[in-house]
Amino acid sequence: MIITRTPFRISFFGGGTDYPAWFSEHGGAVLATSIDKYCYISCRKLPPFFQHKHRIIYSKIENVNHHSEIAHPSVRALLEWMNIEDGLEIHHDGDLPARSGLGSSSSFTVGLLHALQTLAGRMSNKVQLASDTIHIEQNVIGEHVGSQDQISAAFGGFNRIEFQPNGTFNVSPVIIPLQRRTALSQHFMLFFTGFSRIASEIAQSKIANLKDRTYELKQMQTMVDQAISILQDEQADIAAFGELLHQSWTYKRSLSSRVSTPRIDAIYEQARQAGAIGGKLLGAGGGGFMLLFVPPAKQAEIRNQLSHLIHVPFQFEDSGSRIVLYQPNGL
Repeated sequence: MIITRTPFRISFFGGGTDYPAWFSEHGGAVLATSIDKYCYISCRKLPPFFQHKHRIIYSKIENVNHHSEIAHPSVRALLEWMNIEDGLEIHHDGDLPARSGLGSSSSFTVGLLHALQTLAGRMSNKVQLASDTIHIEQNVIGEHVGSQDQISAAFGGFNRIEFQPNGTFNVSPVIIPLQRRTALSQHFMLFFTGFSRIASEIAQSKIANLKDRTYELKQMQTMVDQAISILQDEQADIAAFGELLHQSWTYKRSLSSRVSTPRIDAIYEQARQAGAIGGKLLGAGGGGFMLLFVPPAKQAEIRNQLSHLIHVPFQFEDSGSRIVLYQPNGL
């Protein structure tokens, strides 16, 4: 039995510049962190005493005799790509709902790949784990996704991730004084809007508009280093980080008509009127989680105004995908 624990992520700045269609020409950069909300994958070889060969348990239960029959795209793609012949039982649990803007799909794929490689007796470094997951999602499954979620899930931590035109990437941990990091964390509030969406469908509409949104994307990319400068300058007002988030959200909304909705706009405006300095809808857009940057003194009012939404407290985390149980003999 192998169990992996893989974090979800929050992306602050630079989203959209991690699509290959963009960074292959312009390069790209994002500022993102993993958080203490996780995807758990357990994986074990299935004894040959059942009518089925593979059993996959997530929001559905699949009992199949060949991996080509598996409906879950990531599970099917990984078993085929790794040419796995042994029967397997795979079980997924998550702290937060899928399709909600926290990179849960990539966390699942990173966690499952990590588990399968460990079950096969192979160690996986973070670079290879992220790179292989990007390949699986973009090329094997053919999803319209960027390249940042896989890296945040594999590496963990608060990072500046740079994408090179040749497809390689660099991960640089952002060094922030402890008091500054604590103050930053205390300004964030995370709310679930109450509905999910298919991220790759929204991403496809954004990708189609990339050439018409060059100015916006370049501005969003420059905000990565502006935000880091704010965080590393202890004399700077940390509220500037929230103001930059607000500016970034206005650019992000312009990337596609599917990024936001009237309901999301109303939630955001209500939060701003109650004291939020800035914020954004996480992930591709269209639904899921909204991140708000709120002075601690205003947070009670925000919770009151948005009482119809689920508030999810969180902390930053630094571990990335981990093996939390290793019992290859199944005992």
